Amino acid sequence: MTNTAPLPADLLIEPADEILIRQDLVLTALGKREADRLVQFGRVLDVHTGTWMDDCEVAIRGRRIAYVGPAGSFPGTARETIDRTHLAAVPGFGEVHKHIESSHLTPEHEAALVMPRGNTWTCEASHEFSNVNGPNNLEFWLTARRAGSPMKIFPLPGSAVPPTAYEGGGGHFGYAEQVGFLGESTMVAGLDEVMDWPAVWNPENPSYGRLWGMIQATFEKRGVVEGHGAGLRDLASINAFAAAGLSSDHEAWTPEEAWDKLRRGIFIEIRPHSMPDIIKGLLERGLRDWSQVAFATDDRSASDTLKMGATDHNVRLAIESGLSPEIAYQCVSINPARHMRLTPFVGSIAPGRFADMVLLDKAASVSIAEVWADGEQVSEGKTFTGHLPDIDWPDWATKTVNVGRKLTAGDFAIAAEPGRETMQAALLRPFHWDDNFITTELPVADGEVQRDSDRNITKFAVVDRYSGKGRVAKMFWLGCGPKTPDTAVGCTVAHDQHNIWVVGSSDAAMAEVVNRISENQGGWALVTGGKVVADVHYEVGGLMTNRPAEALDAEMEKLYAEANKIDWLYEPTFSPRWFPGFPERLQFATLTCAPWRWVLVAPTDAVPQGFVNVQTGESHKVVW
Repeated sequence: MTNTAPLPADLLIEPADEILIRQDLVLTALGKREADRLVQFGRVLDVHTGTWMDDCEVAIRGRRIAYVGPAGSFPGTARETIDRTHLAAVPGFGEVHKHIESSHLTPEHEAALVMPRGNTWTCEASHEFSNVNGPNNLEFWLTARRAGSPMKIFPLPGSAVPPTAYEGGGGHFGYAEQVGFLGESTMVAGLDEVMDWPAVWNPENPSYGRLWGMIQATFEKRGVVEGHGAGLRDLASINAFAAAGLSSDHEAWTPEEAWDKLRRGIFIEIRPHSMPDIIKGLLERGLRDWSQVAFATDDRSASDTLKMGATDHNVRLAIESGLSPEIAYQCVSINPARHMRLTPFVGSIAPGRFADMVLLDKAASVSIAEVWADGEQVSEGKTFTGHLPDIDWPDWATKTVNVGRKLTAGDFAIAAEPGRETMQAALLRPFHWDDNFITTELPVADGEVQRDSDRNITKFAVVDRYSGKGRVAKMFWLGCGPKTPDTAVGCTVAHDQHNIWVVGSSDAAMAEVVNRISENQGGWALVTGGKVVADVHYEVGGLMTNRPAEALDAEMEKLYAEANKIDWLYEPTFSPRWFPGFPERLQFATLTCAPWRWVLVAPTDAVPQGFVNVQTGESHKVVW
């Protein structure tokens, strides 16, 4: 056997190192260099053909696979032989579209949470941290891997930075920035979900040039342009979406929508909430080729992952919904890898790929015994045993909340016109997708327009946390927030701009919530009776915490326990999936992408009250 020099670190995919690694793998596969490990399995799933290989062995060199074949066929030797003949192996699970920020864990702690549940690589849809700190976005997503985390994160810079032309925060991405990202690292897979559909189709939209610049840069570098087709169900819009080069959609809600989009060449990323219906519907329509389908977690908190699982939950649900185990495993391995053009590195148990494998007791029930990544075992049951780097995140990641001053009750007051006893008010309710906002008459007292809890009308505000100017947009909302007097709750997770949102029954309580969140540099705060009764720390980017999932879950459970003592407003037209109770889903009620129309955003010079129709650019007074 030939001698060999030390292999490159092989943590990030570097083109020069890649040649050395593959030259070494060639010699190892031919038996001319010694493998590090030879692992023997009872069965291995070949996702390229959708068939099982019995009595199989896998030779590993460094972090990669060098050889796959029948037991006893490897022509070389290995320093170590490992018997796993009682287990079946499938490729490490990949997330085609996920916001790691929604776990509210930094990437190294996300890895410790999801890897025992099968997830070894993720295409990170990074418009959350992108909007908090755009210049350092790529550095953030590569830091954990550089420090030795076995999780592979393939960042896709956010297209929604800012989400619309009527917002502004910690980042601004266009053509030049996207060219830079794609040129800086081979790990960058493309462009994150293009959500601002009005800006894509309408040349008059002020974001038109910026978005098409990012799409152009991605095409030039042969990256993948991910889409977001919420509400686009008519054939004209679906055809236009595909014609724009938006290659995928994770927003299909019905079998009909998924089928129509598949037939126009759009890669469908099915989320769990619609998975049973969509899979059943596609099976009924006779779908034969599932290679254009993957499963997407999108957003899932650490608490929910502890309860229900990660990618393993998605696979299990797909099998329960009628899909064969072989196809279900393809939908979280080779299918997303092909779509993201990552097949040389992940997606299968095959030579040249990272040695990422999920070892199963039972394939049909997704019973995971072990997970391997980078050629080593990283979990035993649900326990993570891999390397967990201790990262001291710098100030650019941990000092991101800059309100600029302490707020007072007066910052949330809505002044009435002199001499008025009532005023007309614009109302929104969470997930209000109608063409027009609601209007109502509200009482005036002490020169200020008042809430009306008897009609479920409260006050909602968005506070600019980037400029240091302490700017506040406020208006009246329907059917959400606390009814209990002198109570408010708020958070720095406010998709997708991630300013601070706060909803409350008193202006003083709202101010106290924002001040505590600012002091903590992000997270949740719940105030009642003049006291902060619970808070949750998201000290990294105002989105995540640098702590284990279990510690965060305990903090969330305390928040829920205190929230259960509060009387929350309820709007009966809402699905009980969203309301009543603690309004955690309000962190998504600040979205500005399609199909939203009238929204409340942080004040800007162009929209000083923050109340704007993001489809048309029209603004309006909140009271008159």
